[in-house]
Amino acid sequence: MAYNDLATFYGEIQRYDSAEHYYLRSLDITNSTDERQVMVIKNGLCQIYLGAGEYEKCIQVANEAMETILKTNDIFFLSEVPEYLAKAYEGLEQYDSAYKYMKINWIYSDSLFTASQEEALEEMRVKYATEKREEELANQKKNTFFIIAICLVLLVLLGVLLLFYKKRQQKNKVLTTLNQELDKKNQQNELLLKEIHHRVKNNLEMVKSLISLQSAHMEDSETRDAMLASQNRVQSMGIIHQKLYQGDNLGSIEMKDYFVNLSEGILDSFKAEDKVQIECVMDDLELDIDTAVPLGLIVNELLTNAIKYAFPEGKEGVVRVSLKKKQGALVLDVADNGVGKRADQPLQGTGFGTQLVHLLTTQLNGKMQEEAKNGTHLLFTFKLDTAA
Repeated sequence: MAYNDLATFYGEIQRYDSAEHYYLRSLDITNSTDERQVMVIKNGLCQIYLGAGEYEKCIQVANEAMETILKTNDIFFLSEVPEYLAKAYEGLEQYDSAYKYMKINWIYSDSLFTASQEEALEEMRVKYATEKREEELANQKKNTFFIIAICLVLLVLLGVLLLFYKKRQQKNKVLTTLNQELDKKNQQNELLLKEIHHRVKNNLEMVKSLISLQSAHMEDSETRDAMLASQNRVQSMGIIHQKLYQGDNLGSIEMKDYFVNLSEGILDSFKAEDKVQIECVMDDLELDIDTAVPLGLIVNELLTNAIKYAFPEGKEGVVRVSLKKKQGALVLDVADNGVGKRADQPLQGTGFGTQLVHLLTTQLNGKMQEEAKNGTHLLFTFKLDTAA
């Protein structure tokens, strides 16, 4: 612990050689079976190697740490070590590897966030159950008191009626107070959930801004397009969390309004408002967040592809989006009146968006049909018991 503290101090004042020295001494005397302490030391080594610009050393130590993490399944370090790898690869200008580990960091950071949220909710449920039990015991005591009181004053009818009336009033007052407290706690819990969604939305906006800043320095057009596509994917998830904290129902998303907002954001990002019109031809439909997020990502990819490839050379057109429940399933219909796609036409772009659509369709236990006639027409069918 003393060596760790010294290493941390020297790291703070950017004396990285001394910090490395004390971390390595700490590692030498640490029991190798104490895996969590070993992880703490290697975590610190990653930080000082990043600060010193020794990216290859950072990658070596982080990869050793990842092997230990995968054995112990320690979700805390799973949310940190991939970030060090991403920053190290970025420093070496190996951006594909950096992007890969940053995605892993996002996934496990979200898992850590979800685990903390579930723990807080479970604590609230236990507290509510305890208060409910205490209320029941209090009511049982009151009922016993009523029985004893009635037995004692049977000879005085007027006194019994008066006592009953007073106790009845007192009980009503207690119940009214309890109901008010429960309503207040429910409002507090709802406010807490809305704040969580608000913070998630703000974090996604920050990620989108960081991607935008990074893409501004990219000279390769394909790389900029990939970064723009990533911005739109982050935006599609951010809109969902925005709808949750702004709406009255914290458990579901109204999909028509969501698709309208998503379409406006995509058109704005491609500066295509005057060229392409997106129509949401559907009734109001509410879905839970676990279904709305992958559906939003699918529609985001399809609209992006339509704007980029269906209307070349300034051609104007219309894209229609529809989502409805039909015979125990969710049916998603996306069609455009663009140039369509020939059977022998080579794949355009990186192909990642198409792969993502197929993966999300499989995740929702769905099937996709494609027709290239008078434009492009894509029809998805998702089993309702899985997708909604």
